[in-house]
Amino acid sequence: MAVQLDAAGEETAPRTGKGGAPPTRGTAGRRTARGTAGRRTARHTPYLLLLPALLATAVFLGWPLVRNLLLSFQNLNMKELIQHLTDWRGTGNYQEVLGSEQFWRVTGRTVVFTAVNVVLIMVLGVLIGLLLARLGKKMRLTLSLALVLAWAMPVVAATTVFQWLFDSRYGVVNWLLDKLGRHDMAHYDWVGTQLSTFFVITVLIVWQSLPFVALNLYAATTTIPRELYEAARMDGAGTWQVFTSVTFPFLKPFFLATTFLEIIWVFKAFPQIFAINQGGPDRLTETLPIYAFTEGVGNLHFGMGAAISLLTIAVLLVMTAYYLRLTLKQEQQEENEL
Repeated sequence: MAVQLDAAGEETAPRTGKGGAPPTRGTAGRRTARGTAGRRTARHTPYLLLLPALLATAVFLGWPLVRNLLLSFQNLNMKELIQHLTDWRGTGNYQEVLGSEQFWRVTGRTVVFTAVNVVLIMVLGVLIGLLLARLGKKMRLTLSLALVLAWAMPVVAATTVFQWLFDSRYGVVNWLLDKLGRHDMAHYDWVGTQLSTFFVITVLIVWQSLPFVALNLYAATTTIPRELYEAARMDGAGTWQVFTSVTFPFLKPFFLATTFLEIIWVFKAFPQIFAINQGGPDRLTETLPIYAFTEGVGNLHFGMGAAISLLTIAVLLVMTAYYLRLTLKQEQQEENEL
């Protein structure tokens, strides 16, 4: 009887591993498989989320860019357009553009115009942003609301308003100057000369760009620990010293990124310049985007306009490369300091 019980006990007793633990080979394998699948899914998830944006970029930006590249190698005027002819010119459009004195004159003008606007935008935007940080709650809310309204106004609508303001016969600016004693400005034509036209365009572009810089700078200043300001003031630092020793070093990445974005935005500005005077008078206020449009659409030299637009993109890519170089250099310095 005892022998039979022992035999039954041996038949019904579960198998055990080392130390009496139940076998876990099958469970561990399933857990390992699930863990590997989860890691693989987590690794691929960012790419899946980026896929719609990449497809949209390829369709709406990449394909037109390819078509524009092909167009820049063609001699496409009204005759070829009507007869559906393809007249390949090779690099002839690029050689003609790069050999033109007008192109280099417009390029230099665009660089100077961009530099002046970006400097004004950054200086005034930083000052307004610092002012927002010092104002009380009600005044800060009022100024922020005014900046948001200026930022939200469409570009064409804002340009139309500035056309009314600087109109030679019924403009508010001329009326105010006349009331202030400048009677010679009563019917002044603001778009009659190169300098005055650029002045109007610069005021417009700076006015449109200030909200972006000011509001972002104010938001960035809220991330700076107050202890740093208190320590600087305890050391006897003034307002300018506090800005140079605390605010600017802490927000250096912000200044770098914002300046780069403003350079791109001003460099490719088109509706403001075109709507004010279409690059006039006598094409003296043309920048590269206006020059490409005038040659391509205005003069019906579509291949030439495509070549100019691609050269404009090349200039922006050079600026982008320079910005990325500065960013990588700054990151390397931060890593060395750590």
